[in-house]
Amino acid sequence: MPATATPPAFHLDTEAAIARLMRFLSVSAITGQEKAIGDELVAALKEAGVPAKAISFDDANSRIPEPTPIGNLIVKLPANGRKNAKPLLFMTHMDTVPLCAGAKPKRVGRRIVNELEGTTALGGDNRSGCAVLVTLAAELLQQNLPHPPITLLFTVREESGLFGAKHLNPADLGGPVMGFNFDGKSAAEVIIGAIGADRWTVDIHGKAAHAGVAPEKGISATMVLALALAEVHQGGWFGKVTNNGREGTSNVGYVGTLDGKSAGDATNVVTDFVHVKGESRSHDAKFVREITAAYKVAFANAAKKVKDHEGRTAKVKFTSRLDYLPFRLKPDAPVVVRAQAAVRAIEREPNLRVTNGGLDANWMVKHGIPTVTFGAGQNEIHTVKEYVDLKEFEDGCRVALALATME
Repeated sequence: MPATATPPAFHLDTEAAIARLMRFLSVSAITGQEKAIGDELVAALKEAGVPAKAISFDDANSRIPEPTPIGNLIVKLPANGRKNAKPLLFMTHMDTVPLCAGAKPKRVGRRIVNELEGTTALGGDNRSGCAVLVTLAAELLQQNLPHPPITLLFTVREESGLFGAKHLNPADLGGPVMGFNFDGKSAAEVIIGAIGADRWTVDIHGKAAHAGVAPEKGISATMVLALALAEVHQGGWFGKVTNNGREGTSNVGYVGTLDGKSAGDATNVVTDFVHVKGESRSHDAKFVREITAAYKVAFANAAKKVKDHEGRTAKVKFTSRLDYLPFRLKPDAPVVVRAQAAVRAIEREPNLRVTNGGLDANWMVKHGIPTVTFGAGQNEIHTVKEYVDLKEFEDGCRVALALATME
C-alpha cells in the first residue's frame, strides 16, 4: 500500500489526549530546567503501557555548553506486524521559554488558556507536542495498531539554542529513515524548510575615567558600540538585510555585562566594558556568514576610532558560532510525500511552507534524517496571550497516528 493511501481507520481518545496536555502544561520546567517535565513524561509513558526498558535518557546534556540537568528522552517502540518496515522518528521538544514559568492551564471551550492571563505564557510550545507523542504511543499500544519500528524523541534546550537536537548522537535513535517533528500551530502545515542562524557575542574593553573631570583619559566602550551599530545600519546589515538578491535578518539583543547587569556604573564614569549578544539569519548559509562578518568588521573599525588622550584604543573580542544550518526538502522527497498523505488522511489539505525560525528539524536534517514539522495547536507563542487550539491539537494527534500506521 503506497504512502498516498489512507491508513486503517483508528479511534482517538480525545479526552485522554487533552488530559495529558493539561497535565504537561501544569509542569513548570523551562529551558535548561527540564527534569520535572522529563520525569512527568516518563510516568505518563509508563501509564500508557510503554515498558520501562524502552525508555531512556541520552547523554547529550554532557555536551551542551549550558547547564542542563537531563539529556534527551528517547523511547523505542518495536514494530507491530511490520517488522521489515523501515523505522520512523517522531519528535518534539520538552522545554518552554522562561516566560512560561508558573503557568496554570485552564480549559475554556475549545481552547486551553492560562488562568494567570497577562502574567506568564502558557507553554503550549511545546507541551502540545509532548502530548501528541505520548498520545501516539498510548493509542498504538491500546488499539494494537500495526506500525513499523518507531522512536519517540523529546529534546532538551530547544528554546535556548536547539542544543538537545544538536548534541544528540544519531546512532541512539535506531536508524530512522525519516522524521516528523511536532512544533507549531496548524496540523495541516507541513514545514519542509527552515532558516539558518549564527549567534555572536562581542566583548568591548575600554577604560574608565571620571566623565566630568577627565573624560579624555577614558575609552568609552559604549561609544564603540554606538559607532559599530551606526556602521552596520548604514551598510544595510541591520534588521531585514537584502544584498544582490539574497535575503536575511540580523539583530542586536542583549547589551550589558557578563553577569547580567547593565553596562556602565554611573553617568560620571566612562564605560569601560560592554558585552553584546546578537544573531544573523538567512536561508542562504553563506549569506549568514557574510552578515556576521559585517558586524565583526564594524566593531573592529569602531574600536580603532575611540581613543584616550594618549592615543590608546579600545579592544574588542568578537566570537561567533553556528546556531543551525538552513535546509529545504524537495516536495517529492519521501518524507514530504508521506506527510502530505497523512494530512489528507484526516481530510485536510496540506500546506507546504518554509519558516524563518529555527527548528530541531534543522539539526535532524544535518544528522542525515530528513524531517518535516507539523503544528499541534500552538497560538501566540512566547507571549502572555498564548493559548492552545484543541481542534488543531486533536488533528495533530490524528496526523501522528496516520503517519505511524500507513504503509
